[in-house]
Amino acid sequence: MVGFEDLTEGKAKIGVVGLGYVGLPLAVLLSERFRVVGFDKNKSRVAELRRGFDRTREVPEGRLSASAMEFSDDPACLREAGVIIVAIPTPVDADKCPDLEPLCVTSTTVGQNLSPGTVIVYESTVYPGATEEVCVPILEAESGLKWKKDFWVAYSPERVNPGDKTHTIDRVVKIVSGDTPATADLIAQVYGAVIPAGLHRAPDIKTAEAAKIVENVQRDINIALMNELAIIFGRLGLDTGAVLAAAGTKWNFLKFEPGLVGGHCIPVDPYYLTHKAQESGYEPEVILAGRRLNDSMGKYVAEQTVEQIRRVRGAADGAKVLVLGLAFKENVPDLRSSQVPDLCRELEKQGISVYAYDPLAEVGDCLAGTGVCVVDAPETAAPVDAIIVAVRHSAFLDLGMEYFRSLSSDRPVLIDVKGCYSAEEAEEQGIAYWRL
Repeated sequence: MVGFEDLTEGKAKIGVVGLGYVGLPLAVLLSERFRVVGFDKNKSRVAELRRGFDRTREVPEGRLSASAMEFSDDPACLREAGVIIVAIPTPVDADKCPDLEPLCVTSTTVGQNLSPGTVIVYESTVYPGATEEVCVPILEAESGLKWKKDFWVAYSPERVNPGDKTHTIDRVVKIVSGDTPATADLIAQVYGAVIPAGLHRAPDIKTAEAAKIVENVQRDINIALMNELAIIFGRLGLDTGAVLAAAGTKWNFLKFEPGLVGGHCIPVDPYYLTHKAQESGYEPEVILAGRRLNDSMGKYVAEQTVEQIRRVRGAADGAKVLVLGLAFKENVPDLRSSQVPDLCRELEKQGISVYAYDPLAEVGDCLAGTGVCVVDAPETAAPVDAIIVAVRHSAFLDLGMEYFRSLSSDRPVLIDVKGCYSAEEAEEQGIAYWRL
């Protein structure tokens, strides 16, 4: 096994596979202490990074340009690595089953370029057991090497929160685990060298894999509860925000809020655990119920938008709606698993003309097959009958009621999905206001 001194003295490199939201910030951080080579199969992505540009906006341009790390689209670069960290997406397929193909393909690539003595660390979210049951056999088959004799594996789940400049990698406790105590020791030394927030050493790889899933399952279920409460309170004529503010004065109240749940973690990770649970003969109830509820919220917001338009105009047919924000969360360009495109499609089904604007997201084909018109500025869509602020981008927070009023020739409807604005100010401007 490679020694920690080999890494600190630059005799061996650390390879990071996958230079997205997780891999790139980690690679840049590690490059402050070690020789690092970052590999990504996307040639255009590598070319951009070499120019110092990160389209995910996770690493500032100046810091990226100043980094000493190497970027490569040639997997042979991994042969010089004593530690290889795999940080790739683990999605679900159309049937909400774990899609392990990206992980298997990456493990094949790593195995084909694996040198004796290397430790492979997986950071991607998987179900308990996947690292040892799925990845290790591929590594052995492709490399011709033997596990725990010629190479070792570890698991250290990523905890990246895209767009969050406060809880960065170095400020969040890192979970580490290994297939042997010596493996765990080495990985703890590597991560410990760049993460002052500290480490938590899990007793084994399966425990660390399960811990990662639980983090997001817990959030998913709590948000589902808030969404269900918002639906109930809406029927009762209560302001959900006011109710939660009152309940939140109790010391042990967990402060979650309703909303559209998107991204590459919360809407995905629960299915990895439920898949494994079903394999074991247990049918999950609470987890899947939470998923169903959260998956339905785009349609619910669309239905409420139509209802509010009818109250103001008498009918919704032919109405124009402007949707502000397409990304899955605030201040990121990431559209993965965003529910906003689903919201747009639901509005279209109701005979509504939909216009969308996002100052950060590269829309691409997320609205393919729809009649949604993506505009370069909100004013391009004016006049509209309703405005949906679907994402809490900082660029939207300073938009006042007078601005929203200017986008309509009549009394507009404002659908405030994230509760960013004041209902009182909206009413003063003659705006019909609704929020979850």
